[in-house]
Amino acid sequence: MPKIDAVLFDLDGTLLDTALDFTDVVNQLLQEENRATMDYCQVRSAVSHGSVGLIETAFQLSTDDPAFNPLRQRLLDLYINCLTNKTRLFPGLEKLLSRLAKGSIPWGIVTNKPVLYTTPIVEGLQLKPAAVICPDHVTHTKPHPESVHLACQQIGCCAENTVMVGDHLRDVEAGRNAGAISIAAAYGYLNQNEDASDWQADYIAHHSEDLLPILEPLL
Repeated sequence: MPKIDAVLFDLDGTLLDTALDFTDVVNQLLQEENRATMDYCQVRSAVSHGSVGLIETAFQLSTDDPAFNPLRQRLLDLYINCLTNKTRLFPGLEKLLSRLAKGSIPWGIVTNKPVLYTTPIVEGLQLKPAAVICPDHVTHTKPHPESVHLACQQIGCCAENTVMVGDHLRDVEAGRNAGAISIAAAYGYLNQNEDASDWQADYIAHHSEDLLPILEPLL
C-alpha cells in the first residue's frame, strides 16, 4: 500500500461519539409527546440515518405522515442546544490525531451532517481539521465520491493516497468510488445484525483503538 498523504473521517460514529447527546434529545422529545423513552442502544443504531432515521425509529412513523416533519424539526431544535454536552472523540482518536500531527499528515471530516451542526461541534471540541466537507458544500453526498474529492482538493492531496474512514457502507463506497483507501469503522453506529465485513473495505477497525495500528504502517 502507498504511504498516505491524508486521512478523512466520517463524523458521527467514526470520529465522534455523538449518540449520548442524541439519546438525550430523542428522549426529551418523546417525553414531550408522552411517549416511553428509548435506551441508548436503540438510539445509537439509528444515528447514522440522521434526524429522519431517529424520528422513524422513535415514533414508528413514515416520512409521509403529517406528524413527521414537525417532530423532526422539534428534534433538530432541541439538538442544536446540546451539540457538545456529551459528545466526545472515540477512545484512541485523540492519540491518532496527535500521531497524524506529529507526522505532518493532514486530516479532514467528510460528513452528511449539515454545516449548521457540524461547525459548532468542531469548534466546540477545538478540533483542527484541514478540511470539513458537509452536504452544503457538494451537489452529491456520500456514497458519491464528490465530497471525498473536494476534501482532497482542499487539503492538496490525491485520493489514491488518502484514507477514508467511516461507520456506514456509504462512507466505504464514497472512498472506493473516489479511488481512496477505505477503513470500515465497525465500532460505530451500525444497524442491528449489520456486518461491516460485507462492505468490502480495505481494512476493518473493530474498535476505535484499532485505527492507529492499522494506519501506522501507512504513515
